[in-house]
Amino acid sequence: MKFPKPHSLQEIAKIINCQYIGSDDFPVLGMNEIHVVESGDIVFVDHPKYYDKALQSAATIVLINKEVACPEGKALLISDDPFRDFNKLSQHFKPFVSSSTSIASSATIGNNTIIQPNCFIGNNVTIGSNCIIHANVTIYDNCVIGDHVIIHSGSIIGADAFYYKKRPEGFDQLLSCGRVIIEDHVGIGAACTIDKGVTGDTTIGFGTKIDNQVHVGHDTQIGKKCLIAAQTGIAGCVVVEDEVTLWGQVGTTSGITIGTKAVVLGQTGVTKSIEGGKVYFGTPVEDSREKLKQLANLKRLPQYLSRLKNE
Repeated sequence: MKFPKPHSLQEIAKIINCQYIGSDDFPVLGMNEIHVVESGDIVFVDHPKYYDKALQSAATIVLINKEVACPEGKALLISDDPFRDFNKLSQHFKPFVSSSTSIASSATIGNNTIIQPNCFIGNNVTIGSNCIIHANVTIYDNCVIGDHVIIHSGSIIGADAFYYKKRPEGFDQLLSCGRVIIEDHVGIGAACTIDKGVTGDTTIGFGTKIDNQVHVGHDTQIGKKCLIAAQTGIAGCVVVEDEVTLWGQVGTTSGITIGTKAVVLGQTGVTKSIEGGKVYFGTPVEDSREKLKQLANLKRLPQYLSRLKNE
């Protein structure tokens, strides 16, 4: 997430009431999670295991819970609770704004687009031309929908990320202030849920078609002309490259990449990144031919054991 205007390190430190290391006027342009940070961004880290990753990332401001040596060209914000203060910044720069109407006055809707009854279109949503948004669809604030998009009934676009920190008193949610971007000619089935990014974007690429009851987690990037069948669950921060096919009830772990033109057969658990151009099956995921051979051999196992016993 980029701020509406550049801020100084001193200004940001004042918002969250913390100490800092760096010049008062060190420029701060935005804030992001570590996998999408750029120069000028704040990233937070609250565990020693990840200090080096955060300090060596593209982010130039690190919100951290311990005073450490500051790398050259970077600045530190020293906080006793970086998770809490990252949320404070989210609330400051992207506060929740309620809407008293079913279609917010700040929403933009293109020519020849049809919005069916009982839809909710949030603040600053943009919907392109020649779209059909069927009844009972909810599109949260700041989402961007391209041209020639169809979204079927009951789908929810832009809900919060499933991202929590465990504390003694319970779970503390990391606030989501990102967006969902749906490109042109995308089709989304009924009762789908697509979560917005925490600070960045969840993206559905040009021409991709999504069946009913599919869930897409936060900050996931789905490429062009993919096919995703019913009851598939894609975790957060996954990269699905172009022309991938995911058949019914596929599930993925987070932070992996599924290569271009990969085909994943039904009920597969994608537990790791996989190359493109191959067919996969099973949990843990494997090349489908190899997995089917294993299952065939397993089926024959009683016969092998019987032969061994009789010999």
